[in-house]
Amino acid sequence: MNKTSERFTIAGGAGLMEGMIDMPLDGAAPRGIALVAHPHPLYGGTMDNKVAVTLMRTFVGLGYVVARINFRGVGASEGVHDHGHGETDDMGVLYQYMTQKFPGLPVALSGFSFGTYVQSQLAKRLAEAGTPAQRLVLVGAAAGKWAMADIPADTILVHGELDDTIPLSAVLDWVRPQDIPVIVIPGADHFFHRKLGHIKSWVQALWRNDAENDVKSGQMSDSGED
Repeated sequence: MNKTSERFTIAGGAGLMEGMIDMPLDGAAPRGIALVAHPHPLYGGTMDNKVAVTLMRTFVGLGYVVARINFRGVGASEGVHDHGHGETDDMGVLYQYMTQKFPGLPVALSGFSFGTYVQSQLAKRLAEAGTPAQRLVLVGAAAGKWAMADIPADTILVHGELDDTIPLSAVLDWVRPQDIPVIVIPGADHFFHRKLGHIKSWVQALWRNDAENDVKSGQMSDSGED
């Protein structure tokens, strides 16, 4: 934890949940909110998982305020594992907490492994409620393991070539009907050992490139160009 990090506690569906908020560096005002969901609680997943922390650092570097929680039954969070149902509810509580604390900002959802299932389900709920997430970043998507919801076309998907927990083939089978590309990291296993930097560099590059394109499109519209 550094001086831009703050621990907090909020009430979830099964009791109190512990979390962490990380602010943009240099005291800059956040340009958005990012919520990070960690891997499976029954297999050692916590908000301090190295992929979850990499996602946090990725969004902090993009100027976002980032929130993570330990799912129910993990660390100091109360309750017991609820197979993704209660965890999705709890991530929804975190969404409400952060949007009230930082009103008016877009919200990005990101997750790793089991956390991708939670975020896909939350994204579906938000879209159905008329408040869609700004964008999703899913690393090691849990296709074939969990009932992943369909995702928006601009979702950033990152997967390891040598993932033997969630095979790349399962992810391709899931996204093929949705026609969504996947960034494949050569030689990476499920936990991206020695490959974490690729996650950060790819996500930040795509995010910044798309933001620049949005600005250019807006300028063309303002000038009356087609």
